[in-house]
Amino acid sequence: MSVKAGWGVGKVADRCGVKISTLHFYEEKGLISSWRNQGNQRRYQKDVLRRVSVIKAAQKVGISLEDIKTALSALPENRTPDTQDWEVLARHWRKSLDIKIAYLEKLRDSLTGCIGCGCLSMKKCPIYNADDKLAKEGPGPVLLEPMGSE
Repeated sequence: MSVKAGWGVGKVADRCGVKISTLHFYEEKGLISSWRNQGNQRRYQKDVLRRVSVIKAAQKVGISLEDIKTALSALPENRTPDTQDWEVLARHWRKSLDIKIAYLEKLRDSLTGCIGCGCLSMKKCPIYNADDKLAKEGPGPVLLEPMGSE
């Protein structure tokens, strides 16, 4: 199929392993683009496969669609990421992923004891939070919050 003719939405969905509605959603959010042929059918450049793959990979590791959109829109002419672009995107997202990993490790290690919320509802909490000293740190699971988050 020539580049000019483009790929149909069903072919792209099948090839990317997503539902057609996912492609429509990504397009609505400005993550991918298409055009209409003379028969008013959506058509995509074949590089949309790479773009959808980048979106799926980023989502899988917890990157929000808004962060993905921001990163992709920073590329010159909103192009599909190439190998060098992916390296830049990966470095950009690495810090937030490291923070999430640290949080998950703390959560994993704390699952059988205090969850770090400062609620004083567990017998172990007075050990960690005698007299509710954690209240000054703010609400929520302050013992589990990674440094520098929020």
